[in-house]
Amino acid sequence: MQFKINKAAIIHAKRVIRKYLRNEFRDQLSQATISVQLCALALLFAIISSAVIILFRLTLLWAEQYTQVLPGNITELAYDWRTYLPIAGAVLIWIVALLGSKRYRRMGIAYVLHRFRHHYGKVPLQSAPGQFFQALIALITNFSVGREGPAIHLGAVSASVMAEKFKLPDNSVRIMCASGIAAGIAATFNAPLAAVLFVFEVIVREYKIHYFFPIMLSAICGAVSSQLVFGNVHEYASINVIHIPLDHYPILLLGGLVLGCTAAAFNYSLLTVTAKGQHWPLIYRLAIAAIITTVVGLFLPQALGSGDLALHEAVSENPSLVFLIALLFGKMLATIAAIGFGVPGGLIGPLYGIGALIGAILALLSSALFPSIAPYVGLYTVIGMTAMMGVCLSAPLAALVALLEMTNDASIILPAMFVTIPAFLIAYQWFNAESIFLKQLDIMGLGYKVAPINLGLQQKGVRVLMDKRFVIVSDDGELLLEVLKRAEGRPVLVRNSEGNIEMLRLEMQSFEDSTTLSRHPMEGLPDSATLDDAYELLAAKRAGEVFIYRDNIDRIVGVISWSNLQQEIRLGQM
Repeated sequence: MQFKINKAAIIHAKRVIRKYLRNEFRDQLSQATISVQLCALALLFAIISSAVIILFRLTLLWAEQYTQVLPGNITELAYDWRTYLPIAGAVLIWIVALLGSKRYRRMGIAYVLHRFRHHYGKVPLQSAPGQFFQALIALITNFSVGREGPAIHLGAVSASVMAEKFKLPDNSVRIMCASGIAAGIAATFNAPLAAVLFVFEVIVREYKIHYFFPIMLSAICGAVSSQLVFGNVHEYASINVIHIPLDHYPILLLGGLVLGCTAAAFNYSLLTVTAKGQHWPLIYRLAIAAIITTVVGLFLPQALGSGDLALHEAVSENPSLVFLIALLFGKMLATIAAIGFGVPGGLIGPLYGIGALIGAILALLSSALFPSIAPYVGLYTVIGMTAMMGVCLSAPLAALVALLEMTNDASIILPAMFVTIPAFLIAYQWFNAESIFLKQLDIMGLGYKVAPINLGLQQKGVRVLMDKRFVIVSDDGELLLEVLKRAEGRPVLVRNSEGNIEMLRLEMQSFEDSTTLSRHPMEGLPDSATLDDAYELLAAKRAGEVFIYRDNIDRIVGVISWSNLQQEIRLGQM
């Protein structure tokens, strides 16, 4: 008897949990509010995203031991098989692309931005293998690309696919996507706060408090995962950063002007190459990028790779000014060729290398006139890195915090801010520079802009507004009028002989003191949809209702009317 009681209790508990997951839990996630449920899910999905990125990093570290080109004279490099890796890499990337579907070839940060805005952050799982292996090949074979591109794409895929598996409301899927991106960036750079700011500045592009805690928790998870595997390493902590006196700030201002001009020129060149090669066959674009990278590598092997070799040269003792200038042009050429012609990878690593070289060059030129600047070369390189990333990606705050975390030195904050502001103004106001990612979307023909009214409605799921006090009846003409009269204002739905859902209404006749029964066809939406989906269905007639169903069309759980939507819009504009 005791066993039966326990078994019944277990069955009852399962029913209670199932009911909670189907109703209260989904109702809570449909709200645009902070919730424990949302934070817990973000943390769970962040673990998966972090694991994918850690696997990517471990594979990359293992391969780079054998493939990284080492500086040497041209004669030695000409006979080194690693010098020609970009050509082999181009062929391998092309083969991997051919093995996948054309439908899922788009990848990278710009593509994730498009999916985030127009598809609630749902990035297709089928795009993940291509991004993983193609980006891995590009980095292993010494193309001038960064690691954050695959980190953002893979983090978004991991989190959004899991959110869809859990059948979360679409508004929550978008938050999970942003959280997965934060986890991916933090696991790549061990910079959790910079990851949070990057997501808000570049991906979300608006501040919502209910986004903040899931994204922050995910970034913490990514950083902790990185520290558990690789240790609490600050990537640029070895750079010698010395606090600069205030009387050096006028020179920093001139440096900001130079950096702004350089960033604008880089953006323009990169976007021009991207636009020119957009419609060329993939193999042609990869071949050109590989040839340019190989030629640059023969003369300037320090220009290859993500940016670490260039950074090492920038902070080395007694660097040659002529060599640094040549290396700067080589690094910019290799980066523009790789990113512009579609080699999978990110841009932050190369921008760090370019910015470090510009900072070192400015320090050497300034020290020729003002010898007291010589000890501050390390600070100038970090300032150059901050300004180049902040201006080119239109993310100045994320750039500042990223370098603060990666150098583990707060003395960079004031001078970096002082330089970044004029650099940003010069680039965007004088030279009309554009954000690389948004312009890439225009070049690819992918939408990004969403009207404010639609964006506001996308923040909430349909379960927030739907009327659950509806009545659904069979198609019996004699009883319908009686049911409608007794419904006491509740929506009355009828399933007609063809299986379609109709809304019943009593309508007053114009010249007669009587009412007639009318039937209006209704469209349905899954309960994972947002209010914007309901708005799009009803906006054409600016009237009517939609029914909300769970799992399949036979399980109707609510009704949303146009008048309810209008009231929600008015409340949102207050």
